[in-house]
Formats: sequence, structure tokens, C-alpha cells
Amino acid sequence: MRILVTGGAGFIGSNLVHALVGAHEVGVIDDLSCGSPENIHPASWFRTLDILDPSLGAVVAEFGPDAVIHLAAQASVTESIKDPARDRAVNVEGTRAVARAAAAAGARRLVSASSAAVYGEPAELPLAETSPKSPANPYGASKLAAESALADELAGTGADFASFRFSNVFGPRQDWRGEGGVVAIFTAAMSAGEPPTVFGDGKQTRDFIYVGDVVAACLEALLAEGRLADEGVDGPAYNVSTGRETSVDQLVAHLRAATGYGGPVDHAAAREGDVARSALDPAKARTGFGWAARSPLDSAIGATARWFAGRT
Repeated sequence: MRILVTGGAGFIGSNLVHALVGAHEVGVIDDLSCGSPENIHPASWFRTLDILDPSLGAVVAEFGPDAVIHLAAQASVTESIKDPARDRAVNVEGTRAVARAAAAAGARRLVSASSAAVYGEPAELPLAETSPKSPANPYGASKLAAESALADELAGTGADFASFRFSNVFGPRQDWRGEGGVVAIFTAAMSAGEPPTVFGDGKQTRDFIYVGDVVAACLEALLAEGRLADEGVDGPAYNVSTGRETSVDQLVAHLRAATGYGGPVDHAAAREGDVARSALDPAKARTGFGWAARSPLDSAIGATARWFAGRT
């Protein structure tokens, strides 16, 4: 199969590309604004390109994918608050452009990265795909609108499609700089013997999922025999998650064990747009295409810590 990965030089994308190469022909489009050149697999077809570039359609057609995994995005909540117009352009219009290009090139299936942020502050947990959506920040709003843009472009084209609502993904190759994900930021700090900074009281929870499980979800969805875009409200959406809440305090305890850090933990005020609790029910993905997260949190954090230790 010829599989194109947008954002394939980034955190999730590069892990996916490395898993695909050898079994499939893999193409990567990445503008390298967040992705790293060192993440590009030498056996992959690669083009440096912004997904909003007018030449996107021609570049996608040049590769000629059978399937597309769309991971390129503006992924920072903080940046979405600073510049919501740019956030919406990349996440909504960028997704629309990728979907249009994929359909024009004859791709039979497209999986697009969405986010737990579409739900906002939950009324009950774990959240199902049909739970109310009330995004707490422009990032969540743009990811929800991107799901509609994907459906608008691909419904009726014959191409199958789905939006994967990732919970909090962590693992090797995640960037700890800026807003790179709390596990990466904490692991980098604690591996260097520096105190991590907890925003809020540490009781807030997230559904942490290992990147290897996310890669497995993408692979299993690509090879699924049935259609992903089932009928009904939120039909093409799937939670990719563990269904379990882990508090930031619990995360710190896991990381202390993994890194050997015994120092203090700093605290700062809670950040604008952060929800207090989050966990997503992954049952639909299990029923729909046979996927379930299988990585225990402690061993996944251990693997992540070992990767970071090898980088210092």
C-alpha cells in the first residue's frame, strides 16, 4: 500500500512512518515548522511543504497515495489563544485542503488527527464520541471544525474517512520545548535533575496514551475491512485513548520512579483553557476496527524516560 503521512517528521508522524516503512511505500509531507529533519526516515518519499500551499494537490498527486494519515496541525493550545486565526487556518482549512487533495489523487481512505480538546470540560467521564462538545479553547474548536471539514470534502466521493480524537499522547521523539506535552516536558526536566513545574494543584487528570498504541490504531484502521465512516452523529469519529484518568501528581510519581529524580516540584497557576479532568472511552475503536491500547503506563513512561536519557 502507498501511504502518505502529513506531519510525518513530527512526534506521532515519525513514529508512524518508522513503523510503516518496510511493509508499505511511505510518503511524507512536512513543513518542518515543528517536525525535525532527523526524524525523516531515509527510505520514505519526502517533500517539504506547508499543507496550505497551493501546490499541495500536485504534490499529493505526485506520490499517488492509496491512503493518507493527516497529522500536520497547529497543536499548541497557547498558540491557538494567541493567534486563533492562524490556528483555524492550519487546522480547518489545512484539513480541508488535504482531504480535497487526497480525494483528487484517488486515495481510498483518510484518517485525520483530532483531539480530546473537542469535548471541553466534561459533564461525565469517560467521554464517548457522542458526548457533548464544548471546546474550552480555540484549538479544540478548530479541531472540531476540522472534523466537519473532512466530512464535507469526502462524503460522497467514495473515499472512506475518520477523525481520531487522540487523548494525551506521549513517548519517544516528543519535543519537550515549548508546549510539547507534559510527559515530555517533565521527563526532560527530571532527567536533567531539574524540578518540573506543575500548573494548577496537580489533581487535574488526563488520559495518557503511549505513542506506540496510537501508531497501532492508525495501522489497524488503515487495514480494516469495513468502513470507518459509519452513519449517524459523530459517525466518522473515534476516541483513541485508554479510558483511564491519571492525575498530574500520579504522573510525577511515575516519572520519579522512571528517572530517579528525588528533588522538589515547582507549582504555578493553572493555565487558561485547561480542563480539570479528562478521559475518553475507546470502546468504539475496539468494536469498529479491533483496536485497544495495550501499553501499561509505568512501562510506557519507562521507555520514554530511557529515550530521553539517551538524548542527553
